[in-house]
Amino acid sequence: MVNSAISATQTLDKISVTALKGVGASLAEKLTKIGLFSLQDILFHLPLRYMDRTRVTPIGGLQPNINAVIEGEVRACDIVFGKRRSLVVRMQDGTGGISLRFYHFNAAQKNQLTSGTRLRVFGETRRGAAGLEMYHPEYDLLSEAKPLPLEQHLTPIYPATEGLTQPRLRTLAAQALTWLGTHNLRELLPDELRQQLNQSSLADALRYLHQPPTNANVHLLMEGEHPFQQRLAFEELLAHHLSLLLLRRQTQADGASQLYINTKLQTNFLAQLPFELTRAQARVYKEIVADLVKPVPMLG
Repeated sequence: MVNSAISATQTLDKISVTALKGVGASLAEKLTKIGLFSLQDILFHLPLRYMDRTRVTPIGGLQPNINAVIEGEVRACDIVFGKRRSLVVRMQDGTGGISLRFYHFNAAQKNQLTSGTRLRVFGETRRGAAGLEMYHPEYDLLSEAKPLPLEQHLTPIYPATEGLTQPRLRTLAAQALTWLGTHNLRELLPDELRQQLNQSSLADALRYLHQPPTNANVHLLMEGEHPFQQRLAFEELLAHHLSLLLLRRQTQADGASQLYINTKLQTNFLAQLPFELTRAQARVYKEIVADLVKPVPMLG
């Protein structure tokens, strides 16, 4: 829910990440490690890639090295001791079985994943000693009394750091998009120019890139060539070009610094020459010095 205490006229670059639900001092500090200070920063923290979590794949139809959503029932959950201690969950759905392996776990998690528990799991499949496995997949508990809907859009994968999980980053991005509907995001491109260049609004581009619909062209998104990605790239390049022009204008307005010369050192230099300047040389020398320098009186 948007904080009503913050004025709707306040731009998102001025609103701290702490305005988001669940963001306290500790989480805010983790966000600063990847340069996220404001809600605008959250919105411009764009996904690296996307995954399709809009449909369930039968376990029997899985192949190695793919990302998939599966559903099934826990058959066994045991702590296995090998090179590293791990929690191994055996899961089946009627078409086949798969192992879920967790190297980082706690007693509460083990007690939660008891035999008969139904799960929806998302992760990458790998070949294991006893068949396909998923390492540290994301999962949700399923309940017949409270069905869990599938995702309605492609799932973004964000740049992260230690202590920031993908579910947390997705939640923050979703909240920031809610703020985008009620607060201002400064549009740098004039409406007339955007229409002339057939460019979408900045807000529409950000909404799409954080939550692409299921029919989105994934290939274009992965290559960074989707029109909404190009919209952001165009504005970034335009801003960079304008900043260079501004620096150039400032440099030209400042002009060159005035040069000063010590007249005593100048006289000594001329006296040390192994020849005497001709009248023409002396005249040209004086003209050059007059144009470039301004003599100052010697002290002492």
